[in-house]
Amino acid sequence: MGTGGGRFNLISQLRRTGGFVIRGAGLQMHIDPGPGALAACHVFSIDPKKTSAVVVTHNHIDHLNDAALMLEAMTTFPPKLPSSGRSPNPIIRFHGRKRGALVSASSVLEGDEYGERGISSYFTGKLSRAIVARQGTPVRIGCATLTPTPVHHDDGTGFGFVLGAGGCRIGYTSDTEYFPSLAKHFARCDLLIANSLKCAPDGVGGHLYTAATARLVSECRPGLCAISHFGTSLIKSGPEAEAGKIEKASGVRTIAATDGMRVDARTLKVKKWPQK
Repeated sequence: MGTGGGRFNLISQLRRTGGFVIRGAGLQMHIDPGPGALAACHVFSIDPKKTSAVVVTHNHIDHLNDAALMLEAMTTFPPKLPSSGRSPNPIIRFHGRKRGALVSASSVLEGDEYGERGISSYFTGKLSRAIVARQGTPVRIGCATLTPTPVHHDDGTGFGFVLGAGGCRIGYTSDTEYFPSLAKHFARCDLLIANSLKCAPDGVGGHLYTAATARLVSECRPGLCAISHFGTSLIKSGPEAEAGKIEKASGVRTIAATDGMRVDARTLKVKKWPQK
């Protein structure tokens, strides 16, 4: 849905900022639906009404701006049930018209240090489940298990995760700087999605940059690493060139994500969205 990150790209939209979607095991999960996520669903042929869970890893606008819109789409148009009256999707458990799940940082659901919540109670009240992610405590979402992982970022309640579903392990760093124990949380991942914002350190922490991402990847050794969430400097430098540096340094196949790209976590085949 989008491979851009950071405030300057958020404004310029050199790359979209709609997060990404994981589909499989009877689920459609939208991760970090930032600005433009809903519009990107229509551009890239993803039906937002079929969303069964939304995950918001921290309370920053480039990760949650469209989260309420995705919850609205998920809860306003519940799918038709079979004649038995029971949903074939284990995450869609109706309580009246309530359905779907939100998994988020506590700053999003309970409030940050200023007492401000990222999503209002109007939207969370329409859900079957609203879950505060606690690092290291697995969350069951239908047939999938999401295990939050620690981050070093501005939002101290934020998290990355490893999602186990359909025999695959998908890791997502979210926004974090490198720290020595980070790699152990992403061991044995088939696919690692790494938010690699910068080409090089700039004195502002909280994010990965190319050399730090290479170190992480060389330590956890996923089947495939897809870097994403690019800042403007990395976009101008060339994401493909930065991915090449990471692959050369780590020895792990690394690609630069593009808007609309699809990756099969089982086969690790990549399909880019057709460019006009």
